[in-house]
Amino acid sequence: MNNLPTGMQAITDFDNCRQSPLPQQRLEAVRKAAQGFRERFMDEPEVLFYKSINLIRVPYPTWYGYSGVYAQSTYRFPLIHILNRLFVVQYRDFAGEVKTLLFSPSDVEGNRETPFFKRLVEKFHLPKKAQNVMAPLYNTVESALASTGIRPEQVDYISYDHLHTQDIRHWLGTGSQAGFFPNAKLLVHEQEWLSTGALLPCQADWYCPNGIAGVNPQRVITFTSSVQLGRGVALVHSKGHTEGNHSLVARVRDGIRVTSENGIGADAYEPKNSRINSVRRYAQSTGVEVILNGNTLEGSNDQYISMVMEKTIAGRSANPEYPNCASSSEATPHWLMPQQESSYLIGEAEFGALVKA
Repeated sequence: MNNLPTGMQAITDFDNCRQSPLPQQRLEAVRKAAQGFRERFMDEPEVLFYKSINLIRVPYPTWYGYSGVYAQSTYRFPLIHILNRLFVVQYRDFAGEVKTLLFSPSDVEGNRETPFFKRLVEKFHLPKKAQNVMAPLYNTVESALASTGIRPEQVDYISYDHLHTQDIRHWLGTGSQAGFFPNAKLLVHEQEWLSTGALLPCQADWYCPNGIAGVNPQRVITFTSSVQLGRGVALVHSKGHTEGNHSLVARVRDGIRVTSENGIGADAYEPKNSRINSVRRYAQSTGVEVILNGNTLEGSNDQYISMVMEKTIAGRSANPEYPNCASSSEATPHWLMPQQESSYLIGEAEFGALVKA
């Protein structure tokens, strides 16, 4: 574990869980560790404040969102809509200080430069107005944060489960420029940070060109396993989608919420209960416990295990048929995609009360 700032602690619950050469043994070891972690984390105090806020909808290929289902079933509609959200978490660290974390603060304009999204726009020859209809913007990070009453200078940390499509230069600045969040630092798994500096051909399509170029390394905090940021909030290594993928775990009023982009909603995390016929039948015929968000499949076995870990930590949601996994990009119905269904929506949420400076 790298040197962590005062107030954070290393998490060792999942150390050595993935050492077996047999995937099934790795799965069961991780599941057992996740059950123990959940029991411990349920005893944590709730975070001071938690709010998820809609940012932007984007069209997304079905064969990515429900990996395997599209190719092997009657689910033939080529696109679905996913709704990207910002997660604002305020908590006390282990030194007793109030800290503010922004999880998944997407710079919409910067992210448009990602090769995948640029190619999608070029493929359909969409003018700007049509793009705005196809991918409606509800809030920017700036307006979403303003709605909470938190000032930019009060943000201590930003983080993403992984850095696909992300451009962080506007937030952290480059060179001598402080950026929009002048006091914030990026929390990122060491492997994810290294990957952005040495892109493989299969990865380049999803990373925003120059998205980290010129960012002051002193404003980047890396960790090599999992880390508890403070009371009731952690970043748990959930590799697979990328090697450095990690998930936000937050203790809130309705239990524990777990957030990443490993899966795109309730149907992905509990496919056997899905009301989407093709998803449910696929799960029944194959026996899978989860369905991957498969736009890269860098480590599909690991991603599968990580999703089981996530839903085990999360436990049941308000709808007991589905786990409390609040995907950072959730598949949601939209009038442009009339055939798209979602069995259960986690949606936006707000818990606790903000501690104002």
